[in-house]
Amino acid sequence: MAAAEKPLLIKRYASRRLYNTETSDYVTLEDIATFIREGREVQIVDLKSGDDLTRQYLLQIIAEHESRGESVLPVDVLTDLVRSYTSQAASVVPEFLQASFEMLREGQSKAMENMTSMNPMASMPGFDAMRAQQEAFFKAMTGGMMSGASSDEKPESGDDLSDIKDQLASLQEKLSKMGK
Repeated sequence: MAAAEKPLLIKRYASRRLYNTETSDYVTLEDIATFIREGREVQIVDLKSGDDLTRQYLLQIIAEHESRGESVLPVDVLTDLVRSYTSQAASVVPEFLQASFEMLREGQSKAMENMTSMNPMASMPGFDAMRAQQEAFFKAMTGGMMSGASSDEKPESGDDLSDIKDQLASLQEKLSKMGK
């Protein structure tokens, strides 16, 4: 359990290669993004100087996703972020963004909780499949950022889209059985 509490240490060598100190192998930015989506905290340090490079690499991961068309941040938001670096708003922006993401996490958590508790539909056949589909949808929409929002969430295996398709097929099958 101690490993989950401590950030995963990634060392950057002079050759700019990234080394995972837990598994003793080299990793890519996509590997680091996967660790983060799985809920791990990551710290990236320069081997020679000891400088913390985590922020720089996280921004690089975001930039790569945005450049591949996986746009999450609207141009207006990006423009405002650039402006905030040259204005007095720079001191307020980090706290605002953090509070916004916390509200998003809480809202998603409450939505999932409301979906399962105090819901008359919970006794309906196929509801569990529908709830699992909703959880997969929320996770896909938030890029895994909200993992852990549901305490009984099962670890995902495979592709989110294929999981959603499987759950939808299961739900359709149950509904067709109900209609007979």
